[in-house]
Amino acid sequence: MRESPPSELSAPVANPVAPRLLNPVASRVDLHQHLMPPTFVEALRARQTLPRLVDDWTLLTEGESPYSINPSSHDVENRRIRELAEGKGDVLVSLPGNLRIEELPHDDARDLIAIWHRSAIALGDPFRVWAATPLLEFDLAGLEAVLAEPRVVGLQIPATSLGSSSDLARLEPVLRLVEAAGKPVLVHPRHVVAAPVQGVPAASTAPRAEQLKTAWQVWSDGGHEQHPALRIGFIALAGLAPLAQAAAATRGGRPPKADPNVFYETSAYDERAIDAMARIVGVTPLVHGSDRPFRQPRDPELGRRFNHAVFSRNPRTFLTGQPG
Repeated sequence: MRESPPSELSAPVANPVAPRLLNPVASRVDLHQHLMPPTFVEALRARQTLPRLVDDWTLLTEGESPYSINPSSHDVENRRIRELAEGKGDVLVSLPGNLRIEELPHDDARDLIAIWHRSAIALGDPFRVWAATPLLEFDLAGLEAVLAEPRVVGLQIPATSLGSSSDLARLEPVLRLVEAAGKPVLVHPRHVVAAPVQGVPAASTAPRAEQLKTAWQVWSDGGHEQHPALRIGFIALAGLAPLAQAAAATRGGRPPKADPNVFYETSAYDERAIDAMARIVGVTPLVHGSDRPFRQPRDPELGRRFNHAVFSRNPRTFLTGQPG
């Protein structure tokens, strides 16, 4: 048995239904955390199929060996106290990617996602919620309803769901709903599995950085044209895809496209990678996320103005579509 591994990577359109943010002037925003509320934990313990929790905190998932979760990582009150002590105004939580709940059979995914939504929305301040949605068969009515919740900031999707242009076309009705709601999409990598899992795209066997690079390229090639008002953020600096494309451009390739609706979350990289990204895409698209509890928040130490942009101003632009 092993403990949960850390992640390997570790002009905007106005939004008429922007989420209420606690302190739009001074408080920091963490766009990327994972926290399982007690009701959701109990639902995992009650399951007879994967993913499930056994022996209280041992998580079983297809394609991976069992591992032990630290209960304190999901102690809601301790997490709340810690976030507020760190000056967080808004902490955005989402389903852990290793559960792969979105790719479960439709009814199973829908029911478990509904429990996630109810329990996460009830967490209270400073927590906000990234919604999830079944992906093998869409639940558009359920997605539209949850996006109307004020505490729901947008939709998280797995990077493997944007593995090709045909994937992008298939997601069109889902992305259209998020775009109409005026809320953003967050692209999160999947855990690498030892072997393909039934119902899970084969791309989930690809390293996370490659998943993100592929998703970023797919979006760059066609996403903006199909969804010009949709803001989209890529976890872990999109696997450094813009840096790779900029390097290729020096050898005759295409330079990265400038798109004010594309954002890059900073978890898993230090100040060198963050600074390098800023030199390619600018500071405005960079937004802070920590991936807590798998990683801890850290200051890239690139200056007060830079920190204010990445921790406060830019995340609010990403979330609301309005200048931070």
